[in-house]
Amino acid sequence: MTRCIFRGCHSGFTLAEAMLALVVFTIAVAGLLLPFASSAAVQQQGYNQTLAAKLAADLMEQIIATDFSSIVSSYGSYTESKGHIKSAAGIDLTDSMYASLSRTASCVYVYMPQQSSYGSPNFIKITVSVYQDGTKLAEIVRLKSK
Repeated sequence: MTRCIFRGCHSGFTLAEAMLALVVFTIAVAGLLLPFASSAAVQQQGYNQTLAAKLAADLMEQIIATDFSSIVSSYGSYTESKGHIKSAAGIDLTDSMYASLSRTASCVYVYMPQQSSYGSPNFIKITVSVYQDGTKLAEIVRLKSK
C-alpha cells in the first residue's frame, strides 16, 4: 500500500521520463537501420556500374563491327550526351535509368614500334567511356587490327 504525501497521487511516467525513453528508443532504432540505408546506396552504385559496363561493351561491339576503314571517320570523337544514349539500332533509350548517363568514344590510328609510320596504320585504339553526371563509371580500351 502506497501512501501519498501529496494531494492527487498518481502512478505513471513523468514527461521527462517519457522523453528520455523516446530518445533512447530513437538512438537504438537508428543504430539498427543505418546498415540497411548504407547497403542500399552501395547496391545502387553497383547497379549503376554494371549498367555502365554493359553500355560501354555495347558501344564497343558496335564500333568493332564497323569496317576498319570507317571506324575513325564514324567514331573518332563520338559523344552521346546525358539522357540521350542510343541503342545499337540508333533509337534513344528513354528509360529513367539512362537519364543521368552519357558515353563517349575515341578512335585513333596507332602505329606499332616495329611498323613504319609512313605506311597506312594497321591498328586503331578504341576507347569507350560511360559517365554518370560527369563521373566516369566505366571505360573500355581495345585495339582493332585491319
